[in-house]
Amino acid sequence: MSTTQSERLRELLEPLVSSQGFDLEEIAVDSVGRRRVLRVVVDSDTGADLDRIADVSRALSAKLDETDAMGQGEYTLEVGTPGAERLLTEHRHYVRATGRLVRFQLAEGGELVARILEVGDDGLDLEVPGVKGRKATARRLAFDDITRARVQVEFNRKDDASDKKDDEKEEEA
Repeated sequence: MSTTQSERLRELLEPLVSSQGFDLEEIAVDSVGRRRVLRVVVDSDTGADLDRIADVSRALSAKLDETDAMGQGEYTLEVGTPGAERLLTEHRHYVRATGRLVRFQLAEGGELVARILEVGDDGLDLEVPGVKGRKATARRLAFDDITRARVQVEFNRKDDASDKKDDEKEEEA
């Protein structure tokens, strides 16, 4: 049974990424001209700041230097997070997207844009925004009914956590 380079790299790097408190989301080896680029995407339930990403990058670089997993040629290692408009493919992705607006492609056809309120074992509780002055409505969506889901960027949404912090500051004053 043959394994791809990405699969071998995943086997090598996943335990190290996990030991740093992250999930290994994606590995890709791309050729750019004569140069190769190893892209590693990590994430965690608590998010990832630049210092933690740098720590993971150094650990991965050291591990790769002590093995021949990337062969003898030069390559560039890029470590990052999934980004703002990530695809949701695993249960943990939906949990991390709780409170976020998501565009769902539905198995029955069509699409739905809704906010994830709660994630269960078999599906999601959603809030579908009202249109043209109507109130938002609640909806349950089973995972089996979703063919694709992507987080949407919201520029004008006031974060609930910052609302609570502002309320606490006002109470202290």
